[in-house]
Amino acid sequence: MLTRAVNSIRRHQVNRFHSLIVHRSNVHKLTLSNSLVGTGNLDKAAIFNSEGNSVWATSAGFQVSPQEMQAIVAAYKDPGTDGVKKVQSEGLHVAGERFVVIKADDRSIYGKKGREGVVIVKTTQAILVTHYPESVQPGAATNTVETLGDYLVKVGY
Repeated sequence: MLTRAVNSIRRHQVNRFHSLIVHRSNVHKLTLSNSLVGTGNLDKAAIFNSEGNSVWATSAGFQVSPQEMQAIVAAYKDPGTDGVKKVQSEGLHVAGERFVVIKADDRSIYGKKGREGVVIVKTTQAILVTHYPESVQPGAATNTVETLGDYLVKVGY
């Protein structure tokens, strides 16, 4: 009888833990859908942890490779000199495409390829990697991502 009760409690704890994981994942997907791609100012986006080694959410077909994320993380780890200089001189690859970096600092990296571009913003716990199409003005895209970044920092994320 006691064994059955303990097993029931364990199952409940595992189910509760699984629900928390699913809930967290759904929150990131909702953020991606509503606050980024859903605005119409971006067509692709992904949310990573601040180390760049865990994808929290990504839009369909937007595959940022681990090597690309490590280059982004490296730029943030050394924003004053080598990291920023490297992405500014060599450009940045995101989802298999090369972008010329037009701005890079300890919070934001902006890249362009023709009339399309990427806006990458680092918060306390996350890195937002976004893409805007040719039909969107760069200012509208950057405002969308920077505003979400400000909000996430404000709430400790």
